Amino acid sequence: MPLTKDMSVLTPRQIVAELDRFVVGQGKAKRAVAIALRNRWRRQQVPEDLRDEIAPKNIIMIGPTGVGKTEIARRLARLAQSPFLKVEASKFTEVGYVGRDVESMIRDLTELAVNMVKAEERQTVEAKAAEIAEERLLDILLPTRPRGEGHEEDVVSGGALELVRPSQDLGESARGNTREKLRRLLRGGKLDERLLDIEVPDHSRPMVEVFSNMGMEEMDVNIKDLFGNLFPKKTKHRKVKVREALNLLTQEESQRLIDMDRVVETALERVEQSGIIFIDEIDKVAGREQKQGGADVSREGVQRDLLPLVEGSTVTTKYGMVKTDHILFIASGAFHVSKPSDLIPELQGRFPIRVELDSLGRDEFIRILTEPENALITQYCALMATEEVEIDFDQGAVSEIAEIACQVNDRTENIGARRLHTVMERLLDEVSFEAPDIGPTRIMITAAYVQEKLADIIDDVDLSRYIL
Repeated sequence: MPLTKDMSVLTPRQIVAELDRFVVGQGKAKRAVAIALRNRWRRQQVPEDLRDEIAPKNIIMIGPTGVGKTEIARRLARLAQSPFLKVEASKFTEVGYVGRDVESMIRDLTELAVNMVKAEERQTVEAKAAEIAEERLLDILLPTRPRGEGHEEDVVSGGALELVRPSQDLGESARGNTREKLRRLLRGGKLDERLLDIEVPDHSRPMVEVFSNMGMEEMDVNIKDLFGNLFPKKTKHRKVKVREALNLLTQEESQRLIDMDRVVETALERVEQSGIIFIDEIDKVAGREQKQGGADVSREGVQRDLLPLVEGSTVTTKYGMVKTDHILFIASGAFHVSKPSDLIPELQGRFPIRVELDSLGRDEFIRILTEPENALITQYCALMATEEVEIDFDQGAVSEIAEIACQVNDRTENIGARRLHTVMERLLDEVSFEAPDIGPTRIMITAAYVQEKLADIIDDVDLSRYIL
């Protein structure tokens, strides 16, 4: 099954609770995506003849920048272990104009899925690969050579390495004992700093550049693959420490143990059954009937090119054919100058769920700074702790930071919660710079401290436009 094993027990309420750990507020949007995710599991439970008829209910999130639209979609994909891709609609243009082909988003999603499944497979074969790599490394440390070659071979005596001439006859029993001693030293880290000369694959390829037009992004990749297969596989010698050699050999053995045919098959199924594509700035390609020509034709063309993907079509990738019928599309936009009804009717019908996200104010900023597991204040405290600098924020400081972020958003461009990043960076600029020289120490951040550090910028409107 493409979805995680926990999807059978994750109810929409539990999905919302998981999203609440990282995203503040926006209950309506969380409900919508939770239902969409649960419907995927429900679809897998219905009779097979009906399963293909149930299409995903795509979503349009309406709200200004920095209110959590992307984060909700990203966390949802991570929760479901689904391939997730974020694209900006404004980066695509109608076929015939300069820009990216809309089908490239499916190819990119497929590439992400293959890498995701490959990483999962690598974890499953990691133990076996480590065993094989260890044996290969022991073969390098204690090679088997016939007598009289004039080479030296390494053996272990009394727990330390010494050189023994091949004229001494090491029987099978002695060699086995020596190998086990080497194994114990290797596992104990006693050989980590020793240098070895090992042979590794040379992954360099001839450089092939292809200047391609719309819909041909795959051409340069395929040509590089073709030329890569024409040339014989080369190896190169590297002198590395034993610890690094073991890692390199483990990676090489992992690649050999992974069944790429199964990886590709699983990845294609995961894309088709649980892939999520987040299309940002969909409002930028919303056409207007009263305006014709030029850019408006191109914007409407992008919508018409998107339509087959959202409706369900088959896209060619280098891994095979991918059907888009059950990929979940989540679109978002501020819709300040346009509205969802400005999209072409066919595309509107393919996004039946519309949710409006709330603008963020002072109270939400306070919660964003402190409540989520990845809260900004938690992040900065952890960063400074690496320098033995302990930072404490009192409640007054948190309120003041939130208030300043709101003021700057009101006076300049409203970028939502992203304003908190700029304010925090400016606030802790001096501490971040001096941290290596003043630790260990403890710094208390109060409301007065915040006002002192940011007062000049806040009072100067022109300066705040540039700095915050």
